Amino acid sequence: MTSMRPSAAEVDLSYLLDHTGHVLRSKMAAALAGIGLTARMHCVLVHALEEERTQIQLAEIGDMDKTTMVVTVDALEKAGYAERRPSSTDRRARIISVTPAGAKVAAESQRLVDGVHEDALASLPDGEREVFLRALNRLATGHLAEPAEAPAPVRRPRART
Repeated sequence: MTSMRPSAAEVDLSYLLDHTGHVLRSKMAAALAGIGLTARMHCVLVHALEEERTQIQLAEIGDMDKTTMVVTVDALEKAGYAERRPSSTDRRARIISVTPAGAKVAAESQRLVDGVHEDALASLPDGEREVFLRALNRLATGHLAEPAEAPAPVRRPRART
């Protein structure tokens, strides 16, 4: 019986990207759990602090569906980190306003996220870090910027920071 597993000489790009993405997300989740946040909560807080944004805009930035966004904002409100308010430019829209406590926890969560990223990149020799990030960014903004149309939806993780 033949195996579909690539030989040791072949690079399995899908495996490498999936595995490293999964491990990075798990390390991020563990770091943020220490301060009571999820990656989604962190994403909403830091992007809501940048400028006035609606729930829909923040959901798009965080690659969340409406239901996930509502649950995330509910958790942030319950923790006292954010509030829903009417938009100053569109009375029908609701913006997410970060409270002072939310701004404080967002600064801490950003420090944790930066640390996880720094730890991951520290495993690369100095000369390879910048090259790796440039190449990965080129893939993410070029050939792999948009998913292909598939006959059935491809499931993928929603966590994004």
